[in-house]
Amino acid sequence: MTLSEATGALKKFRRTPWKFQQTFLTPKEKLQDYVTAIVSADRRMKSGCTTIEQAVFEPTHLINLLAEYSMPRRYECGVSLTAIGEPEVKMLLHAVFSDWIDFIFIPEPKSFAIYADHDEYTTFFAHARSNLNRVVKVLADHGFKIVADYERHL
Repeated sequence: MTLSEATGALKKFRRTPWKFQQTFLTPKEKLQDYVTAIVSADRRMKSGCTTIEQAVFEPTHLINLLAEYSMPRRYECGVSLTAIGEPEVKMLLHAVFSDWIDFIFIPEPKSFAIYADHDEYTTFFAHARSNLNRVVKVLADHGFKIVADYERHL
């Protein structure tokens, strides 16, 4: 796992004209299953990059993850963490979903993108309906709750 500055990543994400989106409630009580379902939606995923927009409270789960990798305790706006391989991606997503953090997540290859907020909403974005449907189907099949008629304006 690596830490870097990505000051332009949030602006670029917001300027991207995403054609398709779907929002889910972030299930704090079933995060491990939620993260596993997200990662399983695209078996081609080799890595993922999370960029922090804000941490509302001190992010203890993220701080513990950073310490595990001997990384500096940084979680301000524009800090990015890149996870390589499925186990690291799962650990990173679990940590940021566990804390009150607003963040974006971009997997590689980029079949979809995520914007999650501290109000416990996760919005999945995609340029192709099929890419969005793949992740939505997996999450819905696992019983995660879709937020109907919600459109996130970035």
